[in-house]
Amino acid sequence: MGLVREGDPRGPWSGGGFEWAVAGRLRLRLMSGETHATEVAWRPTAEYIERANVARLLNEYGVETIEELRAATVADIGRFWEFVVNDLSLPFAKPYDKVVDESGGIEWTKWFTGGEINMTSVCVDRWAKLPQTADQEAVVCQRESGEVERLTYSELSREVDALALGLQSLGVTKGDYVGVFMPMTPRAAIASYAVAKLGAIYLPIFSGFAAHAVAARLNDAGAKILITADGSARRGSAAAIKPVADEVAAEVPTLEKIILAREEGNEVNFDPARDVEWEELVAPFRGRQIDAAPTSSEDPVMVGYTSGTTGKPKGAVHVHGGFTVKMVSEVAYQLDVHAGERFMWVTDMGWIMGPVNMLGAHGLGATMVMMEGAPDWPDASRLWKLVEAEEINVLGISPTLIRALKSKGDEFVTGADLSALRVLGSTGEPWNEDPYRWLMKITGERVPIINISGGTEVGACFLTPFVVEPIKVCSLGGASLGMDVDVFDPEGNPVRGAVGELVCKQPWPSMTRGVLGDPERYKSSYWSTYEGVWRHGDWAMIDEDGDWFLFGRSDEAINVAGKRLGPAEVESILVADPRIAEAAAIGVPDETKGEAVWCFAVAIGDAASDDSLPGTLAAAVADELGRPFKPSRVVIVPALPKTRSAKILRRAVRAAALGEDPGDLSSAENPEALDAIRAALA
Repeated sequence: MGLVREGDPRGPWSGGGFEWAVAGRLRLRLMSGETHATEVAWRPTAEYIERANVARLLNEYGVETIEELRAATVADIGRFWEFVVNDLSLPFAKPYDKVVDESGGIEWTKWFTGGEINMTSVCVDRWAKLPQTADQEAVVCQRESGEVERLTYSELSREVDALALGLQSLGVTKGDYVGVFMPMTPRAAIASYAVAKLGAIYLPIFSGFAAHAVAARLNDAGAKILITADGSARRGSAAAIKPVADEVAAEVPTLEKIILAREEGNEVNFDPARDVEWEELVAPFRGRQIDAAPTSSEDPVMVGYTSGTTGKPKGAVHVHGGFTVKMVSEVAYQLDVHAGERFMWVTDMGWIMGPVNMLGAHGLGATMVMMEGAPDWPDASRLWKLVEAEEINVLGISPTLIRALKSKGDEFVTGADLSALRVLGSTGEPWNEDPYRWLMKITGERVPIINISGGTEVGACFLTPFVVEPIKVCSLGGASLGMDVDVFDPEGNPVRGAVGELVCKQPWPSMTRGVLGDPERYKSSYWSTYEGVWRHGDWAMIDEDGDWFLFGRSDEAINVAGKRLGPAEVESILVADPRIAEAAAIGVPDETKGEAVWCFAVAIGDAASDDSLPGTLAAAVADELGRPFKPSRVVIVPALPKTRSAKILRRAVRAAALGEDPGDLSSAENPEALDAIRAALA
C-alpha cells in the first residue's frame, strides 16, 4: 500500500490542516489502477461456502451475500446476538431477561441482563460431561524441546476442578483478582478456567514481563494470588519467571500467596510462608468436582491489559456473558472453526489472542493447540512442522511473524504437508503486499487469510473478511457481524475512498466495561472525540468496492508540512525491497516541515553492510509518495522493539531517536533494540 502521482490534486480531506499524505497530484494508491493491492487474493470454493458456519446465518436471515448479512445484523443488534446464543448452543445457567440494555448510556451498555453464565461451564464442563466429547483432545501443547502434552476434555475438567478447589482452600472467593503469570503451557489455560469457575477475576500477564510491569498490573487490581512458573523455554534456554515473581511480591502488598508450577525444572527460591507448590495444592482434590459459581452475565471474568503501544497500559474489564458470547462467535463465524477441529494462534496467554485461541476452541468443542517458546527456533521450519504434525486446521499468525519467516527463505517450509490447513487468521499490524502474497504462495494459493482487527478493549474484532466472500490482498474485508463500524472525518462525517478514523456507532457484547479503576480514562480514550460513538484510534479506509484497509494508529501519524502521513504507507514501500525484513517510520521535529520522516529498517543478511541501501530506500519513498515525503534519515538497525503480540513500538522508537524517555516498556519483548537504535544514530 502506498501512494502514486495520479488523480485529484486535492487531499481526501482538505482544510483545517488535516490531510492524508497528499502533495501535488498524489492520491491513494489503493484507488489507482496501477497497483495490484486491490486484486482478489482468494475466492471461495463451493466446499468452503457449503460448510461455513456463517452460512447458517445467511439462511436464517434470508440473504444471499455477506454484505447483506452485515447490514442485517446491525439493523437489529438484539435479534442478532440472541441468534448467536442459540445457534452456538451457549448455555446460560439462568435465562436472561433482555439481550441489550443501553439505559445507562451507550458507554455503559449491559448485555444478557438477568441471566447467569460462567465461562468455564461453557468452555469446559459441558464437553467433559458428554460421552462423545469427554475423551476428545481439548489441549495439545508442543514444548520447545519437542515434547508434546495432551489433555482430553475430561482431563482438562479434572485439572480445572482440582485447582479451583485448591484456590478455594486458600481463601479465593468470587470477585477476588488472581494473576496468571505463566508461559504458553496447558497450566496457563487450566489456571484461567479455575479462576473463572470460582467467580474470581482472571488477570492474564505476559510471561516475559519484568517485575515492575507485573507488579503494576497486580497493584492496579489489588490481586490476592499470583499463579506462576519456575521458568519458560525460549530459544533453547529456560528463562526465569519465579525470580521475577519474588521481586513482584515485595511490591504488591495485597499479594498473599504465590502458586508455583514446575514447568522447566529451574532451581528457584521457595518461601514456605508464602509459596505453594501447584502439585501439592491440587493433588488432594483430584477426582473431586466443584460446581461453577453462579455468575451473572455482567460479573467480571477478566481484566486484559492493552499492549501499551501508545503509553501506560489500560486494564480492560470483561464479563462472563458478553465476552464469552462474542469470543466464541468470532472464532465460529470468522475463522470458521468447527467442533473437533484443531485451532492454534501463535501468541502468549498474556495477550488477547491467547484467550481468543482458548475460548474460541473450547467454546466450540474444538482442540486448542499451543506452542511453547519461539516459532522459529531452532529454525524457521518449526511452525510448519507443527502444523503438519498436529494437522492444524486453523492457524493464527501476525504479519510481523510472516515477514520474519519470509526473510529466512522458502526452504524452511518447502516439503511441509499443510494439507490439513483450511484457514489462516491474522492480526497485530497492517499487512504489506509482498509478505501477504508469500504466505498465500507457501500455502498453495488455496487458504484464505482472515485478516482481523479489534483489540483488547474491544474484546474481539471490528473488522474481518469471511470464508464465503472474495478477499483482496491485504484487505480486512468488512465489518464483523453485529459491529456497526464506519470511517469518520474530523467533523464526524462518514467518508469513502479516503482515510479517516475507525469508529463504532452501536455497542457490542464484549466491549470493555471500562478501564479498571479509571472510568474517566475510559470515556476520554474512546468516547470523547465523537458524541456517542467509539473512536478506536486506527486509520481506516473503505474503498470503492466496500473493502476495508487499515493504515496504523491515528495517534502515530506524521505531520509533514500540514499533511498527515501514516507510518504504514512509508513502511510498505521499504519492505517491498527484498533486502528489508521490517521497518518503522516516525516523525521528528523539523523547522521547515514541522515534522520530517525518519525510517528504521531491519536488513536481511549482507544487505545490512551495503552503504548505498539507505539512499536507495529514501529514493523509493520519494518516488512513491513524492519528494516532500522523502525520509530525512534511513537507518539500518538489527531489530525493532516490538510487543510479544508483534506490534512495533513506534512511540519508543521515536523517543530513542529524540533522546527522550520512552515511557512504559513493560510490553516490549526486546527493549534492548532501543539501545541498538541509539547506537546506530550516534
